[in-house]
Amino acid sequence: MKTPAPFVLLILLCSCVRAQPTFLPGEDPAPDNREWIAVPELSDDFEGKTVDTEKWQIEPIGNDWAWIGRPPGLFQAKNVKIRDGKLSVEVGVLPEMQLIKGDTFTHYGGIVRSLRPARVGYYAEAKMKANRTEMSSTFWLMSKYDCERKLELDVQECVGVVSPLAKEWAREWDHVMHSNFIHRTTECNPEPVQSQNSVKTPTQNADRFYVYGVWWKSPRELRFYLDGKYVYSIEPTVDHDREAWLHMAIETYDWNPIPPDGGAIKDAPIEDRRTEYEWIRVWQLDGEAPAADGK
Repeated sequence: MKTPAPFVLLILLCSCVRAQPTFLPGEDPAPDNREWIAVPELSDDFEGKTVDTEKWQIEPIGNDWAWIGRPPGLFQAKNVKIRDGKLSVEVGVLPEMQLIKGDTFTHYGGIVRSLRPARVGYYAEAKMKANRTEMSSTFWLMSKYDCERKLELDVQECVGVVSPLAKEWAREWDHVMHSNFIHRTTECNPEPVQSQNSVKTPTQNADRFYVYGVWWKSPRELRFYLDGKYVYSIEPTVDHDREAWLHMAIETYDWNPIPPDGGAIKDAPIEDRRTEYEWIRVWQLDGEAPAADGK
């Protein structure tokens, strides 16, 4: 018996209609008569067998990027893989200490960067589950070097386990959504300027997947969302009108140091040593001009 034509049409439509942002009812900030349109070159549901190197860079060095990690955590491309339909970044203890350009590395993580940039007007979100160690789990955007304005937009930055040696202000960073806007240090801007905000999550960040989102509404307004609900805004201290590349960096922090006895990361099972991303998705409002290819 032949499949009815309307059913075939429905299947075809469902296969090509992309999910909309994770806004709860009443939370969608799109103006009346405007719709969100996917930006495919910055979106990935990680359904393939390997990382899509047409979209993502997993080598720490290249394309004007040169950061290999904050000691003692070294970024390594081999720690970034697709597992069970998710982007997975593994952390752990290096088999041997590595000395690189005077810095000592004893642990490993990874970094993933988009090959194309986002821009003003985009809405970006990541469905992420943090690793359960002292190392970070993050989702952020960074502009490339510009002496006048090198800009960082952190959508989410947390740790999986708070170290007993953590700074006092970081004692709840294992159950937090924390965001930054940073006008970074350059020769033209000797003192960094930071604006930040945060909200406590219902569970530890390593307990489940959360959806962290930001609408880069304008150069002077950033609106942040947790699981589709608006939680706060940040007003940049300077115009954030520079193109910015998506980053997912799993690193070590000096304010949440791995303790001398090895800490949680030393004996954690492999499933606790992975930060996982179920998706990265980006949209723009219909009627806006597409961004230039910044690869």
